[in-house]
Amino acid sequence: MEQRYIWEKANSFEPVHIFECGQCFRWNKEEDGSYTGIFRNNVVNVKKENNKVIFEGICEDDIENVCKEYFDLDTDYDMIKQKLSNIDEYLKASIEYGSGIRILNQDLWETIISFIISANNNIPRIKGIIERISKKYGNKIMFRGREYYTFPDMNALGKASVEDLRALGLGFRDKRIYETTKMFLNKEITLEELKEEEDTSILRDKLMTLSGVGGKVADCIMLFSLKKYDVFPIDVWVRRVMNELYIKEADENKVSKKLIQKMAKEKYEDLAGLAQQYLFYWKREA
Repeated sequence: MEQRYIWEKANSFEPVHIFECGQCFRWNKEEDGSYTGIFRNNVVNVKKENNKVIFEGICEDDIENVCKEYFDLDTDYDMIKQKLSNIDEYLKASIEYGSGIRILNQDLWETIISFIISANNNIPRIKGIIERISKKYGNKIMFRGREYYTFPDMNALGKASVEDLRALGLGFRDKRIYETTKMFLNKEITLEELKEEEDTSILRDKLMTLSGVGGKVADCIMLFSLKKYDVFPIDVWVRRVMNELYIKEADENKVSKKLIQKMAKEKYEDLAGLAQQYLFYWKREA
């Protein structure tokens, strides 16, 4: 049965900023400007009108609880933005541009697999691959006359062979997804131990034992699913914006990730991951 929840006084919530800032792959824009997405066992449509956000969908629990948790509605983003805006004019400008960004609380298993798929890939292609995996191995939910598919759990995905995954268009990532799924099924690593690890550098090392997880993918997983706001994922856009604003090297490709990480830690401290999202969105969209 469809449920509805309205969140009032939504200053720091813009659907386009949240869903187009590179953190998630299963949200799509509708003709009316709203977004519909599927996460865990929920399908939700999100629309902002004036200063209210309207959530409508099919949820496995009460929609208010589901949305508060997933959209991080109890975190005071106004305070975070105020703190970051005081760091410098550049960050202030990027926050004004992407003022409605919030970091979603995404499912850890789905985030791991999704970001392995994201390596050296573009967003339309990533979305297509994840959609095909979900359609083949996930569960169907009907919402407003359309079919949606949940992201498969590790047992369901564990039924796929390398060839099965290749047929879904994963390219060189097929083997990586297969190997990582097997590592979890064989209990070489568990989701629980990753969730319980408080030390960011130990957590990064654990994630990087997974097939297809390098430093950037590990940082994305930590930021988008494990609330490690002190990480600073670096891709081509982040390197570009950090070089243009602060480092000013003639050839941006010569700028080392180590230098960017050091600078991010010094400037943004334990809010580096949030700073990264504002800077990334600003650079890529503006």
